[in-house]
Amino acid sequence: MDLSLAEQMQVVLMGVLAAIGTAGVPGAGLIMTTVVFTQIGIPLEAVALIAGVDRILDMIRTSINVLGDNLTAILVSKMEGQLGTDPFEEDKNN
Repeated sequence: MDLSLAEQMQVVLMGVLAAIGTAGVPGAGLIMTTVVFTQIGIPLEAVALIAGVDRILDMIRTSINVLGDNLTAILVSKMEGQLGTDPFEEDKNN
């Protein structure tokens, strides 16, 4: 299926927006792929071609999504001064 440059950029933009809104759970990427395909006008039969290898890619995507969420939470906590980076002090009474 030939896509013009504008259509390719639309796929990239829709993919980025879908990735931002996707939950960090396994299997969500395939659902968001169907949403992007529907918006672009690609037949949903193409999802069957992707579904065969999607499990492996989905584990990678989920790991990166969760890592990004965690790093963002750490960064915001650090910027707000709420990140407890001080070492734990042992109880002096024991």
